[in-house]
This record gives sequence, C-alpha cells and structure tokens, in this order.
Amino acid sequence: MREVLHKWSPKQIGEHLLLKSLTYVVAMPFYSASLIETVQSEIIRDNTGILECVKEGIGRVIGMGVPHSKRLLPLLSLIFPTVLHGVLHYIISSVIQKFVLLILKRKTYNSHLAESTSPVQSMLDAYFPELIANFAASLCSDVILYPLETVLHRLHIQGTRTIIDNTDLGYEVLPINTQYEGMRDCINTIRQEEGVFGFYKGFGAVIIQYTLHAAVLQITKIIYSTLLQNNI
Repeated sequence: MREVLHKWSPKQIGEHLLLKSLTYVVAMPFYSASLIETVQSEIIRDNTGILECVKEGIGRVIGMGVPHSKRLLPLLSLIFPTVLHGVLHYIISSVIQKFVLLILKRKTYNSHLAESTSPVQSMLDAYFPELIANFAASLCSDVILYPLETVLHRLHIQGTRTIIDNTDLGYEVLPINTQYEGMRDCINTIRQEEGVFGFYKGFGAVIIQYTLHAAVLQITKIIYSTLLQNNI
C-alpha cells in the first residue's frame, strides 16, 4: 500500500483523512476512559476489570456512570483537539517515514553501486531501513506534538476527580482541579502560569522510551547480523 500512496489524488487523500478523523471521534470516549484509568492514583482506583475502559467509555457517551462535575468538559469540546492531534500525528509520521525511507534506500543503492556488498549486508539493507524509518517517524511526531498532547490530556482528565501521584516529592498525591473552558483557554493558562516548560512536563519519559527503543533496534541488528553470518 505504501508504494501507491504517492499516486493518490487529493480527493483520495481527503477521504482517507476524513476516515481517520471519524475513527478518532469514535475511539475518543474510550481513549478518555483509558487515560483516566492510567493516570489515577492507586488510592482512588478500584479493582477494575480489563474492559472497564469500554464500560466507562460507553457511559461517557450516554451520560451515565460519569462523576458529576461542572468542570467536566463535554465530549463535543474534546472532539477538535483529539482529532487535531490524531490527524497531525498521522500526517507528520507518514511524511517523515517516507522521507527517511527514501534517503536510506537511495544511500543503500549508491553503496551497492560503489562496492559489492555481502549477503548479510544485503539482508540487513532489505529490512532495517523500514524499522529505522518507523522509529524516526514516531520519534519526530511525538516530540513535535508533545505540547498538544499535554493540552489534550489535561482536557480529558479535567473534572473526573482524578488525582495523580506526586512524583516530585514521592509521598503524596495531587488533585486535578483545573477549570479550563476549552483548548485555547488551556493553552493560555499553561503558558501564563507554568511557562513554556509547562507543555513539556513528563517529557523525560519520552526520552527514556525512545532511548530504549533505539537500544533494542541496535541489539536486534547485531543479533540478526550474527545469525545471518553463522548461516552462511
């Protein structure tokens, strides 16, 4: 499918993005419920089942089973930031993936013309550019959209009686008592009260995640190269 994407017409691309947007809208209540379940402290978390987010998501849609709060944002207010984040993430990752893959394949082709390569290197060149391109696309899109993701998460958990563990001190929890009116108000409030770095809280987890991802890719390449050499 990837080989024919460049042949798509603007109409087909628009239809594809529309389908993506509808997918994010349908999944939004369950994403919200899953997000709340993930960030809540163990103090208020009950013994929930693995399908609890599905139950809570359906309850959010029909207006049942959701904690009553004037600060709880309606789903309609969450549609735009959710779809915006999802579509931008998809577009950025797709563009970067194709760009990196094109560069790697051109570099591999030129190296093949310059000198003969071993069967091991040929096998690596056949599979690893795809993995590296996926890694680069995911990394760039997550880094670029991290501020928007911060805003999105705060909007989703507002008014749900969520409390999170205070990772700075380590012995207490912090309630989420925000009263954002929407996406624009959330952005302005974070910028005024927390500064630019307020959009990047928790960014260290992303650094650790992709550092480990890069290490796994490198280890996998070494193991795969060793196995191929032993089989030749």
